[in-house]
Formats: sequence, structure tokens, C-alpha cells
Amino acid sequence: MLPPTVPAWRTRGQKFDRLVLEAFAPLDTRWQNRLTKLDIAVDDVPKIRPLHPDSVTWPDEVVADGPVPLSRLIPAGVDRHGAATRARVVLFRKPLELRASDPDDLVDLLREVLVQQIATYLGVDPDLIDPESD
Repeated sequence: MLPPTVPAWRTRGQKFDRLVLEAFAPLDTRWQNRLTKLDIAVDDVPKIRPLHPDSVTWPDEVVADGPVPLSRLIPAGVDRHGAATRARVVLFRKPLELRASDPDDLVDLLREVLVQQIATYLGVDPDLIDPESD
């Protein structure tokens, strides 16, 4: 039993958020001037469906593992109230956690997904975003 003031006391969501920041930091450092209008967000589960449920086809802005979306890039636009919105990458926590065996694997998976989404956002090849990835 740990009190909430102790660093070891964190919810799964809070731990995941910290791993997202860890995975995003090197990419942000390298591309900071081009990512100033991009937000990173986390949802527990995806609330999207494939374009074609029979063939599980996803648009370019969705990174998926087969029929399960792992993240989605939402372009800048206007919300239903007419206010401008910023572009954002939404990472889906539970599907990502289920695909990683430990926190290090999860950071690697998060980085891979973020590289793909940033490449889509910038309209460049993922190898340009992170040349050190395999």
C-alpha cells in the first residue's frame, strides 16, 4: 500500500502516459520545429471502425495491427461548434499494452507507431523521421 504522493503509486494510464512521453521525446527533439501544431493524446480503446469491415481496410492515418487500430492521426480542422482544432495523434492504450511484453517493448512499439504517424502528418517517409529504426 503506497500513498498517492509516492512516485511508485501511479495508475496504468499514468504509467502509459509517461512511456508515451519517453517514446516521443527523441522524435520531438529532432522535429520540434515541424511538430509545433501537433498534439499527442491517449484513449483507452479505439472508437473507430475499418473502412471496409470485410477486408479490414484502414485509411493512411490509422496505424493498425490487422483489424485492431493502435493509433489514429486526426488532421486539424473545425469542431462542431466552429472552433479550430489542432492536428493530433491519438494512441490507443489497451491495444498497445496488449502487444508489448514489458515496458521496454512498449516504448519501442510506441516509438514505431509515433514515427509512422509523424511521417503521415509531415507527408514524408518514416525512414526520414527516424533513420535509426529498423
